[in-house]
Amino acid sequence: MEDLLNDLLELEHAGWRSLCDRTGGDFYGNVMTGDGRMVLADGTVMSRRDVIESLEDAPPWSSYTIEDPVATRLSDDVTALLYTGTGHRDAGEDFTGIMTSVYVRHDTVWKLAHYQQTASP
Repeated sequence: MEDLLNDLLELEHAGWRSLCDRTGGDFYGNVMTGDGRMVLADGTVMSRRDVIESLEDAPPWSSYTIEDPVATRLSDDVTALLYTGTGHRDAGEDFTGIMTSVYVRHDTVWKLAHYQQTASP
């Protein structure tokens, strides 16, 4: 289970790095399933296409942290990753939330099927 956690954490770190270097549209366009969804802390529900388009002009994060990650295997090919994530921007407020990413394995590749943010109290 530790290898699985590390594999999925590497995907999460790659996603956050892409949000820092403004390549998020490309990254999430490749890692999300065709019918994948993201649910943001404000209740916005986004399709894969919506995510790609919204990240084209999104302000970058300057840094981020991932804390207390836990992987829950739902089946051999489906795993949920839960963690507290904080994004920092040079201009603006930090955002801290509880993040849940549900990954499905297609052959040997993990794809993001669902992502949800819940604002941290």
